[in-house]
Amino acid sequence: MSNGNTVTLVGNVTRDPELRFTNTGQATTSFGLAVNRRWQNRQTQEWEEATSFFDVVCWREMAENAAESLSRGARVIVTGRLEQRSWETPEGDKRSKIEVVADEIGPSIRWATAQVTKNERRGPAEGGGRGAPPTAGQSGGGGYGYSEEPF
Repeated sequence: MSNGNTVTLVGNVTRDPELRFTNTGQATTSFGLAVNRRWQNRQTQEWEEATSFFDVVCWREMAENAAESLSRGARVIVTGRLEQRSWETPEGDKRSKIEVVADEIGPSIRWATAQVTKNERRGPAEGGGRGAPPTAGQSGGGGYGYSEEPF
């Protein structure tokens, strides 16, 4: 994520996550995120508000976890990158949209509590994990890379 294209958003899920699978069996989930901004108008001293809406996409294990864990109204923190996707309609019109491809999603505990349940580590044969299982003398890391800290 050092390419300068990193975004962190805090907002409310606007629609229940939709879990789908690609032709190759890769899990993908998308959901909407509303981010509110509030400020005081210096001339009128009135509070003003604007809402921005984003489409968030996540892949693999995170996609399955998001589909199981998130629901409309949940307040979450999303870190990821912006990516533009283009396609052509059946009528031949070109369309494009910018989505947030999530690297991490977490609950916001500013106004709520959360209970995190760690999933069992899945091996490469099950479509999960991070490569081969550890050999003797290596730490398992609970599904994390050796340079990452588990929670």
